[in-house]
Amino acid sequence: MVAAGCAAPALDEFERGEITVGAESLTVLLAETSAERQQGLTGVESLPGGVDGMLFVFERSRSATFGMLNVPLPLDIWWFDENGVLLGSAAMDPCPEEPCTDYASPGSVMWALETPSGDFDFQPGEVLVPNVEND
Repeated sequence: MVAAGCAAPALDEFERGEITVGAESLTVLLAETSAERQQGLTGVESLPGGVDGMLFVFERSRSATFGMLNVPLPLDIWWFDENGVLLGSAAMDPCPEEPCTDYASPGSVMWALETPSGDFDFQPGEVLVPNVEND
């Protein structure tokens, strides 16, 4: 459910992480569970201060498809394989009601990064490095 006129309060529930892509360091919200990936940025009109995007983390490399239903923020999506190599990207437009465009990964991916449209200009072949400590 989307609350009109405000960011989805569920964003507070997402863990934050640090990543680098090429020479850029980013602070991201982590969508690591199926429920978190499904929620994504639904209803979010702007990211919280200090957050550059949302990183969708998959348990294993796979094809993935994203949609923009009820996501009012124009986004770029960046697709990374199991080695963190950028395979491609797409500009995703908001979609207030069905039918909406589906955005499919260009191959098997381990990560998908959503950032506000135009904020970054990553190039294919750049590498994503998650700067998270695994205990």
